Order: sequence, then structure tokens, then C-alpha cells
Amino acid sequence: MQLIGTQAKPFLKWAGGKTQLLPEIQSRLPIEMETGKIKRYVEPFIGAGALFFYLAQNYQFEEIVISDINDELLIVYKTIREDVEGLIEHLNRLKKRFFSNQERESFFYEQRDLFNQNITKIELTYFSSSWTRRAAQFIFLNRTCFNGLYRTNSKLQFNVPFGKYENPMIYDEENLRAASDLLQNVEILKGDFETSEKFADSETFIYFDPPYRPISKTSSFSTYHKAEFTDNDQKRLARFYQQLNAKGAKLMLSNSDPKNENPNDDFFDELYKDFRIDRVKASRAINSNGAKRGQISELIITNY
Repeated sequence: MQLIGTQAKPFLKWAGGKTQLLPEIQSRLPIEMETGKIKRYVEPFIGAGALFFYLAQNYQFEEIVISDINDELLIVYKTIREDVEGLIEHLNRLKKRFFSNQERESFFYEQRDLFNQNITKIELTYFSSSWTRRAAQFIFLNRTCFNGLYRTNSKLQFNVPFGKYENPMIYDEENLRAASDLLQNVEILKGDFETSEKFADSETFIYFDPPYRPISKTSSFSTYHKAEFTDNDQKRLARFYQQLNAKGAKLMLSNSDPKNENPNDDFFDELYKDFRIDRVKASRAINSNGAKRGQISELIITNY
């Protein structure tokens, strides 16, 4: 097991983030992780990366690959890797303007408008210095918007409202530097979860944390990106899970438990009936109705 000095942790707030579930996940990691037989770690839905940060700092891998379909999220990760000091400078300016502004809510919407005015098709192959300001805007909006949600409309415009926090932590520069150090040898890819297939073998551990299936008709748990993750996508992911299992990779997947709302809903129990399904407790604040927030059951599914 490898430990480094400054422990990096997620720098984004993220709906469905896994920080609170880490103890449950840690207790279910494959034994091959401890024995060193796992050489590669792959995470196709990186999000805030709670498990990535934990594993990358506590285990030795020859290769780590993270990916997502969200261009804006990938810009942030790549900017932290390539220009963390420039990012900190931009964030510091935003922070000063925000806290010195008597109309913080108006400032938030001003920055959201600026962010949405500059949406372009971005080539992610090579780092561009123009990404740094945009990555800072993304982090600022993430830390000051409602519940850390990421949601876009049909025009790709970020449309989450102001969070109305009294004293939000917009960034931690030491944590960003630690994250930058950690990302130096990490491959960052854009793509659907199926891009992970080429990395799957008996020496690979792959963790899937897709947009959660809504636990009720009014839930926004899966609201994440213009390409909403539907039940058909969940089924496609389950078929893909079977394919990678046949390749000998160690697999873990997390998702919401539909039995929270309907005890007879066997959606995931049927999709993953050939694998181990554990139900664990988690506290979630996704529901807009405060009375419905609190401890719910979530799923951790493994093929070992």
C-alpha cells in the first residue's frame, strides 16, 4: 500500500458523490488489490472522483484511466493536471469578487451567463490555455450552485440555480495542487463507458458509478448531462458488465436501489442476478423536499 504526504480529495461537489460510501466500498475491494495482482484501475464515470482519489493514493497501479462524457468536467481535470497555478489565480479572482459583492446571487447568475455564452465544441486532445478560465468558472459555479448539481438544457447551457450558501468553500489551493500531482500520470479520456473495454483483463479493476436511476418519478438523481442516462442505458451497461466479466476483470458498480420506493421493483436484481448485490445505507440530499432526505439504501454490485 502506498501513501503520499498531502492527501488529495474531491474538489467538486457532486450529486451522488461517493465520499460517504467509501468505507462500504473499501470493505468490498477485491483481495487482488492488496496482493498487487491488480495493475490497472479504470473509472468510466469519474464525476468528483472520490474513489479515484482514495485508490490512487493508497495502492500502486501501473496504469490509471479515468473518463467521462462531460466535456466541461474533463476540461477541469485536464486543467488541474496541466495548469493548476493558473487555475488557482482565476479562482482567487472569482472568490474575491464573490465575497466582496453585496449581490452574490446576481454575481452567480452573471458568471453562469458568461459560462453559457462561451459553450463551444472543444477538442480535448491537447491542452489549451483558454481552458483555465473556463475550468475556474466551472468550479466556482459548482461550489456555489444548488446542491452541487450538474445539469444542462437542450442547448448545453448550465441551468442549476444559485445555492444561497452563507460561506461556501470555493476552492482549497493545497488540495488542488495535491490533485494536480496525483493526475500527472493518469490517462484522461472522453467517451461513453464502453471506452473502458480495451483496458479490461484479469489485472484490471473497473468501478462503474453511472448517473443513478431515479428512485421516484420526481427525483432528479440521473439529471447530469444533455444525454440523459435512461433505463435502456442501464440495461446496456449491464450487458457490458457481463462482457467485461467474461474478460476476467474485477468489477464494481454502484446505483440507487429502486426498492426504496417500491419493494417489488427488481430492475437491478434482474439485470445483475448473476453477480453479488449488496444493499448499503447512504444519506442523500438530492430530493428538493427536505422531509424526504435522509438514509436510503443503495446498491454495490461486484463480480467477485
